[in-house]
Amino acid sequence: MDWFKAWFNTPYYHILYKNRNDEEARTFIENVTKFIEIPEKAKVMDLACGKGRHSITLNQLGYDVLGLDLSDESIAYAKQFENEHLHFDVHDMRKIYQENGFDAIFNLFTSFGYFDNDEENAQVFEAIQKQLKPNGIFVFDYLNAEKIVKNLVPYEEKEIDGILFKITKSITEKNFIKKEIDFNADGQDWHFEEYVKVLYKKDFDEMIEKAGFKIQQVFGNYQLGSFFNDSSSDRLIYILKNV
Repeated sequence: MDWFKAWFNTPYYHILYKNRNDEEARTFIENVTKFIEIPEKAKVMDLACGKGRHSITLNQLGYDVLGLDLSDESIAYAKQFENEHLHFDVHDMRKIYQENGFDAIFNLFTSFGYFDNDEENAQVFEAIQKQLKPNGIFVFDYLNAEKIVKNLVPYEEKEIDGILFKITKSITEKNFIKKEIDFNADGQDWHFEEYVKVLYKKDFDEMIEKAGFKIQQVFGNYQLGSFFNDSSSDRLIYILKNV
């Protein structure tokens, strides 16, 4: 089983990451939707939506939103928020859900780079391109690998809801950022792993060109206050147009 199918479907994944900054996420969504100027009631996809926090914000801003994720548990949770213009479904990002169906597609918070080979990662970009309408916009948000690798913290502990998570990070021979997560909960010891591919801007530029996108802008933070810089930016945020 792929590591993400096992880990994302556990309640412990959501406990570990429960303290993500929702205010920052909402500010980012507000900033980026103003920048790309998609019309109200536009049809948008939140790809790899998790429990739907970005999808909900997009819907509150007036868009017709479809949130997709591989995790059955996450989608089951998100479905409680559904309404006439907000829906959720289980889906593999490597596959096409609906051709030419969306004005904009969002892939946020490093929800990418999970797969063993580069062809599968490139396949995601190609599938997204086919699902966008002509001149549709793809917003892609990834970690800045240059900064992360340089400042990698090899070990840390986090206690959340009475669970002590012991987290070890390393760079693998296949150039993944590997995170090993060990903890005891519900009377037993658990071990999970996360893998995110070390991908640099040049790697994404190649995938983007191959998929047929045009780069509109590349930002370096959620405030969209600065353009991307390899050494200093916290994020790598592409605004891409389907041409």
